[in-house]
Amino acid sequence: MSATRVHNLAVSLDGFATGEGQSLESPFGHAGMRLMGWFFPTATFQSMDGDRERLEVDPATAPDDAFASRWGDRIGAEIMGANKFGPPGWQDDPDWRGWWGEEPPFHTPVFVLTHRPRGRLEMDGGTTFDFLDASPAEALGVAREAANGLDVRIGGGPTVVRDYLAAGLVDHLHVAVVPILLGRGVRLWDGLEGLETAYDVASVTTPSGVTHLTFDRRVP
Repeated sequence: MSATRVHNLAVSLDGFATGEGQSLESPFGHAGMRLMGWFFPTATFQSMDGDRERLEVDPATAPDDAFASRWGDRIGAEIMGANKFGPPGWQDDPDWRGWWGEEPPFHTPVFVLTHRPRGRLEMDGGTTFDFLDASPAEALGVAREAANGLDVRIGGGPTVVRDYLAAGLVDHLHVAVVPILLGRGVRLWDGLEGLETAYDVASVTTPSGVTHLTFDRRVP
């Protein structure tokens, strides 16, 4: 069976994976871009709109990119929450097509969890958005079928990732702990006490100051 994976989920030292007050102008709320500051200089991010082979990037970002670059390997579909697809209230705008323009970086089927589904969006580059009102397990079943034997990425935000972790449906989790304090927002770890007992956990701290935590489900 295909694996279920989470990649490049950034959290603050106090556990917040997004700030308070998400809006069209502030996708991460009061956190601004601070949670993803380690990611933007990497070759993985910079190649999302171009040719990775021809990039000129700072070699100091290579340790972070070693983690960032894994997000697309063998991924056949993604599941994301409503708050990753758009700002609060996007469901009321029939013209909203996501944050990423007409060629999103996913290039796979993407399933958006929302209590207000709408029709499929077909984007350039092979990305399709389907909108589901479904439980985590039900959505995963749909995504696995679409992935055609490849893995399924749980793309966020933190509430959706937490729901999948709580349901025991995540095989690999990569969290980037960023050395900032947010104080408010949406936390990742609430209600997940003892999660680590089901996983092999490893950590690497890079020159950027970010600590990359990986959780890989133990095989019985």
